[in-house]
Amino acid sequence: MTREDDRELYKRARHAWEAEDWPVAGELWERLARRYPDIPAAESWWYNAALAHKFLRNWAKAYDLGREAAARSTPGREDPAFWNLGIAATIMEDWATARDAWSAYGLNVPDGEGEIEADFGTTPIRLSGGEVVWARRLCPTRARVLNVPTPASGRRFGEVVVHDGAPNGERTVDGRTYPVFDELLLFRASELPTTTVEVVAGTPEDVRALAALFDEHGYAAEPASGVQALCACCSEGTVHQDRDHHVAGGQRVHLAAPVDRVAGLMDAWCASAPRRRNWTGAVEG
Repeated sequence: MTREDDRELYKRARHAWEAEDWPVAGELWERLARRYPDIPAAESWWYNAALAHKFLRNWAKAYDLGREAAARSTPGREDPAFWNLGIAATIMEDWATARDAWSAYGLNVPDGEGEIEADFGTTPIRLSGGEVVWARRLCPTRARVLNVPTPASGRRFGEVVVHDGAPNGERTVDGRTYPVFDELLLFRASELPTTTVEVVAGTPEDVRALAALFDEHGYAAEPASGVQALCACCSEGTVHQDRDHHVAGGQRVHLAAPVDRVAGLMDAWCASAPRRRNWTGAVEG
């Protein structure tokens, strides 16, 4: 840069970036990048502009600028420009670009066309409302919810969410530590509603049997005894969890199943051990 206004533009862009003024930072970095698109410094300007629009959840813009940033990055070095492009391309459902971005980052993704449907393992996801659930990753940035979230979370069992790539907390189960990723948006909704019931279970095994019964039918049951309530500070730290800490007694259970199937399944659960099991109420969330 040689002109005085270019140096001032750069200073304003840096100031806006440091102040996390993403609308201004994104606009200024893009102006610089488009003015000098191929000088060495422009690689970081394209990246910064794309990242600012990612923070703004302006996915179309993050996608367009991310393509420019990725075009100037070196594949195979885990360059974050490829990761951010992979997220934006996934949200825009440009699966060819998403595959290319993940591969350029250094990940192995299945060949093919259309949605990436693979098994990248399970991980905790912090939903937009703050609740943390377990999910199975379908690709580096999409995951299907395995728990039954509380109705207040606004999410349902089986929904697919897009999550960020930067961990924000940890969960340790049986000595293994899993990163917690923050939800970015809902990618595909679930048709299964959440119904809340009150149950009395004589033993922890009764609680496990309830969860197993719903699982056998392709649904899910989430007893309150399997849920930990944490403040935001603790949630974003390292949390140690037991794989199974259900307890007996009266408690609330969130069910993911068609409303017209709930009573029949609950009655079947009770009939297997009527002296130990009981349920009341059915409130759709």
